[in-house]
Amino acid sequence: MPTIVYLDTLPAQNGLDILYSQSKVEILKINSSDNEEKCLSILQKADAYQVGAARDEVPKYLQVDKQFLNKVPNLVVVSSSGAGFDTIDVDACTDAGVLVVNQTGGNAEGVAEHAVAMILNLFKRIGESDHALRRGWNEPRVSLIGNDLLNKKVGIIGLGNTGGRVAEICKVAFNCNILAYDPYVTDETFHKKKANKTELDILLAESDVVSVHIPLNKETNNMINKEWFKKMKKGSYFVTTSRGSIHNEHDLYKILKERHLAGAGLDVWEFEPPPSTHNLLKLENVIASPHTAGITRDSRNKMSEYVATQLLDIFDGKDPARPVNPEVLDIFREKIKKL
Repeated sequence: MPTIVYLDTLPAQNGLDILYSQSKVEILKINSSDNEEKCLSILQKADAYQVGAARDEVPKYLQVDKQFLNKVPNLVVVSSSGAGFDTIDVDACTDAGVLVVNQTGGNAEGVAEHAVAMILNLFKRIGESDHALRRGWNEPRVSLIGNDLLNKKVGIIGLGNTGGRVAEICKVAFNCNILAYDPYVTDETFHKKKANKTELDILLAESDVVSVHIPLNKETNNMINKEWFKKMKKGSYFVTTSRGSIHNEHDLYKILKERHLAGAGLDVWEFEPPPSTHNLLKLENVIASPHTAGITRDSRNKMSEYVATQLLDIFDGKDPARPVNPEVLDIFREKIKKL
């Protein structure tokens, strides 16, 4: 009988209910509070390992890298609990012939709504107004003048599940001109989302706000830096709900202090949660949240269902719904046959 080992919990209880309600696959749990020896003794039995997506929530020895894979040679599939997979070295898994799956799309609505909320907050200067009132404020209202989102140019980096939904909301609700950059999606996707396929430099130069929706990998690590920010339209806004380390926080702070950008909405950080002394948190025109864009009840339930059903489908002989490294699928299928 195949064995699924999960770390701590799933995004919501419904996924655990699905897993424990069946009898075709053995379900075992490990705890991040346990020592490495105890966890690895259980993981030795694992055909599948279900792990959290946030690197700051998973002990280093339980994150999937080359060293980890050498200790659990029978592993067939590693599953991330979210759309991201920061706790998994995908290249190492590919080299070892281990399939990686995620739950992309499960929290797309929650993250997209959060991104749009941040955009509106910045345009309307709600955060700044809130801070001013709490301090005590008696100035002309015009000193907090904002902007309407209606008919503005919204630049979207990454037109996948989440970026595509941001495009839909901004287009339908605010008649925005959507400029999008994504070399990995089809022209049909751009057409479907009513987004204009745009070169990155043009998008940065013309957009009133840029919203980022891309994964963290070797290609995107520190991709958004001072050169990138300098290309953005003066007085525009920067919003990211993707992953920390994609944007350079020091460079963003500097460009905001220079007033080249009007403000930023940040849900993701290099270290999460960021310390209260973080320079960006000292700026009035920065809207901040601690990587909670996708933490809604609806999103958690959907992702948890995705986790459970995808793993059970895999061990029922079906192809994975959301493979991260599909190049190992042939190897994976051969391994599954032997279980």
